[in-house]
Amino acid sequence: MIPSFEECIWLMKYHDMPLHIMRHSIVVERIATFILKNLNFGLSFPLVSAGALLHDIAKHRCIGTEKDHAEEGARICKEHGLDKISQIVRYHIVLNRFDPYDDIDEVQIVYYADKRVNGEEVVSLDERLSYILDKYGKDDPAICDRIEKNFMLCRKVEEKIFNYLDFRPEDIKRFMRALNFSKLS
Repeated sequence: MIPSFEECIWLMKYHDMPLHIMRHSIVVERIATFILKNLNFGLSFPLVSAGALLHDIAKHRCIGTEKDHAEEGARICKEHGLDKISQIVRYHIVLNRFDPYDDIDEVQIVYYADKRVNGEEVVSLDERLSYILDKYGKDDPAICDRIEKNFMLCRKVEEKIFNYLDFRPEDIKRFMRALNFSKLS
């Protein structure tokens, strides 16, 4: 089962997702679906949309705990019978696998789209990396190294995706602004 946009919003509310995280998730969904529409691949639009909307379903529950919000979110999705979406949620922070020669999949699109949104603002990977290092790096070299390696992987995903598109990564902000989704108001 893949929930509709409206059903995803209901799930967000049911799980008490704060408005700022809902708004972030909607911008991630807009970027992910925009990329998918322009790829013209045989990937599932409903799966990308729902995965992007629900990727942070457990974030607010895990702040200040040792819980991994991606794992907790995947568990919540499975509770609702959303097995396919649970995989997108589980790997939206760090991909489980990447091969530049494999096909682009729904997990990679949502993973990438999430890295392009800081709060509810569309940003570059460099801007998002800077924010993540400041917020989560805790001046710990090991944590910072893991974050930087994850963003090196994200740059590879970006390169792979944009090999199939007729616009550049920096154009996304302009396109989202034109569609009035660079930041929700």
